[in-house]
Amino acid sequence: MRILHILDHSIPLHSGYTFRTRAILEQQRALGWETCHLTSSKHRPGGVLQETVDGFEFHRTPGPLLWQKRLPLVAQWAVVKALERRLDELIPVLRPDILHAHSPALNGLAALRAARRHGLPLVYECRAFWEDAAVDHGTTTEGSLRYRLTRALETYVFRHADAVTTICEGLKADIVARGIPEAKVTVIPNAVDPGRFTFGTEPDPELQRSLGLTGKCVLGFIGSFYAYEGLALAIQALPDLLRHDERVRLLLVGGGPEEAALRAQVEQYGLNGKVVFTGRVPHDQVPRYYDLVDIFVYPRLPMRLTELVTPLKPLEAMARGRLVVASDVGGHRELIRDGETGFLFRAGRAESLVETVIRVLAARDRWPEVLAAGRRFVTEQRTWESSVARYRSVYTPLVQQHG
Repeated sequence: MRILHILDHSIPLHSGYTFRTRAILEQQRALGWETCHLTSSKHRPGGVLQETVDGFEFHRTPGPLLWQKRLPLVAQWAVVKALERRLDELIPVLRPDILHAHSPALNGLAALRAARRHGLPLVYECRAFWEDAAVDHGTTTEGSLRYRLTRALETYVFRHADAVTTICEGLKADIVARGIPEAKVTVIPNAVDPGRFTFGTEPDPELQRSLGLTGKCVLGFIGSFYAYEGLALAIQALPDLLRHDERVRLLLVGGGPEEAALRAQVEQYGLNGKVVFTGRVPHDQVPRYYDLVDIFVYPRLPMRLTELVTPLKPLEAMARGRLVVASDVGGHRELIRDGETGFLFRAGRAESLVETVIRVLAARDRWPEVLAAGRRFVTEQRTWESSVARYRSVYTPLVQQHG
């Protein structure tokens, strides 16, 4: 079976989107399937039309013309049309058995039109509702014309694709509520490769010393600093935690739109030296930073995006053998059983975060039990091998139906 994946962007860029894609491609090849890969013009402007990255050959799409970029609606339509043209060029050469388009809906629309012209089945994968992410980023508001148009376009793709996949039960429920038959929607959950996450390793003493974390109780976050992650809540909680235990430190690894505001908040609260910003670190160095942390904190704020979408980072922390404290938004509740595989607190409530962390610190005798349960959850229910195997029940009937 040969699958042509149609993507927004890909490696060598680093994001949750590209890491999920890479895991899917690796596991599909392990299943004996052939994969081909095309990114839209949103991958990055300019550059070559074909590129090999880590053994994967990616076909690229030229960007819109300068005058098109100046008109938002025209620019979006130009993305669709350019992707359609590339699909028309590549399908006769690559001869895929199935098209698999991944969010956003612009990719789905281009793939839908190409699939009909070439007589191929189309699977559309929704990884998040991009209109909700745009609300958090401040580029639109819920209920605005842009919001409603984006939602309507994706619903159109859901209805006309041959099958729909998504990453969690929250997104599936919303898709089904739009009138899409439940049998048409398959959850392919986010997962990890446990072999890449050594369980319970000790911190690197040199790295510990360089960051001033030797002998400290380290709360940590590794990822992108978006507003919906709620990192300001963790900083707000820190003074109360320091009054309980002056050894507590907050380690923030990564960067993003909220970094300047978070640094300003640290100054305002007089927490210099208590909050450690590392900036972005090379991907191959991330495991060393996982090992520095005693308790990972994921204080996502309550909103549509976080209620519906499951994150990947808590799974990585559990696989690595680190405790997880997270807000009780829907996306976290799909991953964490409170008091068993991790701990949940009331979303948006700094006092609840403080109470939960203090309770966890006071129950160190239970840490090995919780850590083992978290690792067991990942290895039994959230491996990429088992997750990607679910595509078989999606692809096979469609390929058979289309001959």
